[in-house]
Amino acid sequence: MKSILYSDPLAPLLIRNELFSLLPAHISRLTVVCIGSNRINGDSLGPFVGTLLENAYPDHLTVIGTLRKPVDATNIHRVSERLQHERGAYVVAIDSIVGPQSFVHTIAIRPGALSPGTALGKSLPPVGDISVMGVMMEDTADVSALPYTNLHIVYQMAKVIAIGLSLTVRQRYGYESSTPLLA
Repeated sequence: MKSILYSDPLAPLLIRNELFSLLPAHISRLTVVCIGSNRINGDSLGPFVGTLLENAYPDHLTVIGTLRKPVDATNIHRVSERLQHERGAYVVAIDSIVGPQSFVHTIAIRPGALSPGTALGKSLPPVGDISVMGVMMEDTADVSALPYTNLHIVYQMAKVIAIGLSLTVRQRYGYESSTPLLA
């Protein structure tokens, strides 16, 4: 698992490098599932990323989950079923998580699905072929503090992830460097 401090000036490039190294050669389209709530600051990372990427690269990028239409515990089962029926969908799942103090405010990237809702004791379907997780707070902290997470940090982390994904798509599919990074 690769861990990147969101405030590192090179973070978008490091995200691009890690994602690019994990993507198989055969995929023609990337689906990004941005998991979280638009009502809880500490759980809004995914919807922020989705909103930032919503209209970018329509030929090669499908975004599911935005601030307007979040993917959360109420609809993740439907989204998971939909993804299983999409032939050739390669999914990058994005969510906020809690973790060890040394990882707070980092972005963790690893191959494999992520399990949303774990911090709240929910049993939700795993999502993704690659997981991108923003560590919002310490796992020993009271999760009832998630609504009060600093929204500026959440947004800055979302922007870094969105730019990293955008750079990945741009490099993977040969877009011109003049193509806007975010929609």
